[in-house]
Amino acid sequence: MDNTALINDFTGEIHSCTDLAGLYNIKVKYLGKKGVITDLNKQLSAIPADERPAAGAEINKLRLAFEELFNTKQTELKSAERNAKLANECIDVTMPAAPAPLGHLHPVYQIYDEIVDIFGAMGFSVATGPEAELDLYNFTMLNMPKGHPARDMQDTFYISEDVVLRTHTSPVQVRTMLNKKPPVRIIAPGKVYRSDHDSTHSPMFHQVEGLLVDKNISLSDLKGTLQLFVHLMFGDDIPTRFRSSYFPFTEPSMEVDMGCVICKGAGCRVCKSSGWLEIGGSGMVAPEVLAAVGIDSLVYSGFAFGMGMERIAMLKYGIDDLRLFFENRLEFIEQF
Repeated sequence: MDNTALINDFTGEIHSCTDLAGLYNIKVKYLGKKGVITDLNKQLSAIPADERPAAGAEINKLRLAFEELFNTKQTELKSAERNAKLANECIDVTMPAAPAPLGHLHPVYQIYDEIVDIFGAMGFSVATGPEAELDLYNFTMLNMPKGHPARDMQDTFYISEDVVLRTHTSPVQVRTMLNKKPPVRIIAPGKVYRSDHDSTHSPMFHQVEGLLVDKNISLSDLKGTLQLFVHLMFGDDIPTRFRSSYFPFTEPSMEVDMGCVICKGAGCRVCKSSGWLEIGGSGMVAPEVLAAVGIDSLVYSGFAFGMGMERIAMLKYGIDDLRLFFENRLEFIEQF
């Protein structure tokens, strides 16, 4: 059986094939159920019995020769296809990246940074402390022993009898005075917690408190510091005023008001037609508080103040609902 022509045929077809799909069609043509080699096997029955073994061996040689050529060509085409794909899909790492949208700093933390910058320029450093605080530092050492009525003003979350979620950042002042001798000049910004929630109150909010303890510190120093803060935060044309108040850890104590930034003192809905907006509390550090941390009140004096950051942000940006700060709606945050 002379199969030279058949060998030349499939050898030529395989060598000229340029893609895997075409190569598969050639395989079906020669090795498929209706292929050339299958037909040759069917013709064996017409050959004399004594010639069939030799003819069958020739057909097997044809199959092996085809399979060898097919496998070699298949490996070659797969390699070429892979190399072409790599060439087309390669990444040039020197190309500039696609621009990524930048996030927005939350308005409360914009105010946080601005407050830190303003008081930093006045010489105040930032002090921090734990949010889960000892009752001792949160109340007792601030002249509010157990049973003191001022504790009821705080709406406290109790973790245990002696541990609370801090209701103000004043414990940071206590910890600082226990660990540092005067002069002390710090602000204590951070989260505080109270059991209260409505359009003007949140169970978690941010405060900044300030403390200055040194020799010959007077009420004038406190008033000048807060007046300067208001001018730097809101503008030189915003007036301030101080009203007598009560805080157990300061004496005398004062509420701090600023002129309404909406109506400029003329009276509006925001300031309830008073022309003034309250921004925080302040006062001279009580001698009992200084004594509790081992500071001689006959030698040193000091002042302290506290403000809500959300309150400052509401006045700065004209926001009328505290809850907007905590809903994390992008259309709100992106305005800042």
